[in-house]
Amino acid sequence: MNMRKNRIESIDFLRGLVMIIMALDHVRDYFFFGSFTSNPTDLDSTTPLLFYTRIITHYCAPVFILLTGTSAYLYGTKKNKRDLSKFLLTRGIWLIFLEIVVNNFIWFFDPSYSFIVLQVIWAIGFSMLFLSGIIYFSNKIIAIIGLGIICLHNLFDVFVFEGQSLDAVVWYFLHQQSMIKISEYTSLVFGYPIIPWVGLMALGYVIGSLYVEYQSKERTSLLMKCGIYSVLVFIIFRLTNFYGEPNQFAIQENTTYCIMALFNTTKYPPSLLYLLMTIGPSLILLSVIEKYKNKVTDFFIVFGRVPLFYYFSHVLVIHITAIIVLIIENKDYSIMLNMTPFLPNQYQLMEYGYPLWVVYLVWFIVILILYPICYKYMKYKSNSKKWWLSYL
Repeated sequence: MNMRKNRIESIDFLRGLVMIIMALDHVRDYFFFGSFTSNPTDLDSTTPLLFYTRIITHYCAPVFILLTGTSAYLYGTKKNKRDLSKFLLTRGIWLIFLEIVVNNFIWFFDPSYSFIVLQVIWAIGFSMLFLSGIIYFSNKIIAIIGLGIICLHNLFDVFVFEGQSLDAVVWYFLHQQSMIKISEYTSLVFGYPIIPWVGLMALGYVIGSLYVEYQSKERTSLLMKCGIYSVLVFIIFRLTNFYGEPNQFAIQENTTYCIMALFNTTKYPPSLLYLLMTIGPSLILLSVIEKYKNKVTDFFIVFGRVPLFYYFSHVLVIHITAIIVLIIENKDYSIMLNMTPFLPNQYQLMEYGYPLWVVYLVWFIVILILYPICYKYMKYKSNSKKWWLSYL
């Protein structure tokens, strides 16, 4: 097996791993008692198992977006800059469309689209638009742009807007998670402000060059060093509250909760320490996994090779499963229809949910259901030369 295939498989493995973990978070959203009304990372009310069930899924979005940038670089080795830029631009617009029209429907089953949330697919789409404009620069300049956005954006945490003025809406789009009313019956949530996601994809693009310009030994060594340094900086900055995290670290009542506080970083928008905490270990794993090839890695690779198909499929399967469970239990399944958080049925959702062990059981079942479907689609996609499959 040639090295190029190995390199791609290591990337697909890591992507597949975080996507499977992503499903755990989304099963928790639909099945865990109190998921619609409580925060699993609130140290005053959470439990260690619930906390880590949420924290482990923090790896999903940043790794997903980082590797999208890496894959963009590798895809670009077969094209000139102009064609790559055009592809990133058109695919970015396509992903934003899918986020608004498809993703919001399968999340809420609300045909009126009264509650539109711009989530991770939106962030990937807009990051592709941004990347399409900067790929003409050298990799060094792109790295500086990416690292600059990632490292410096927390300087702007002091700016907090309210209301729906033009300045406020622009800031929500850039850096502050918030909601606006776009009509009497429709709300728009900026769930993933684009900064620093655009910088993370740019950094992923530069990482892609390591798979072309470096031999395996040099590349894995560099990835390992970057991962270790990221973790060390995270620990030092977090324990000293030096910079890069609005949620300050504080000593808790016992060691268990002190460790939980250490990892309790900000995702919306992702702080510098959040990204160091998630990307650092991911780079280490990416370095280590390159030399492994077995049935376990093959399992994860299946999901990693069909990321967009998997994403929409897993949300749909989880949502439908929640409805089926309610029907089997002779409960009101309508709470899973038009289930926007700010509509009248919220009071019903407050009474809905199952223990955490049920969440893990459903997660396992969902992955088993999705594997053969994703495997067949992976085979179809790999054996087909249809141009539009590159957009799915």
